Amino acid sequence: MRIAKIVSLAGLLAMTAILLYGFTVGNFSAEGSKLLAMPWGIVSLVDLYVGFVLFSGWIVFREKAWLPSVIWVILMMVLGFWAGALYTFLALQNSGGDWNHFWFGKRSG
Repeated sequence: MRIAKIVSLAGLLAMTAILLYGFTVGNFSAEGSKLLAMPWGIVSLVDLYVGFVLFSGWIVFREKAWLPSVIWVILMMVLGFWAGALYTFLALQNSGGDWNHFWFGKRSG
């Protein structure tokens, strides 16, 4: 479980750094239109959002309650796997070293 925590924390830090870089240096509207003009840009976005939906499905299953689920799904759709890395890290922290609790959350036990 320690390795999973390190990987999720590293992902969170990497996503934080790259999002800060993108927001401070990039121009989303100009670069986004170029991305959407390329077939592989569209493929990449569809691939990304399929991943968001699948990961969000795990969150909804794991949380059981609708309000935290909705908040986390919105965060996933807006902030991407930054939110996914944060959710994973928090789930690992709250699991008490129990993989069953990590995967099943409030549905475990």
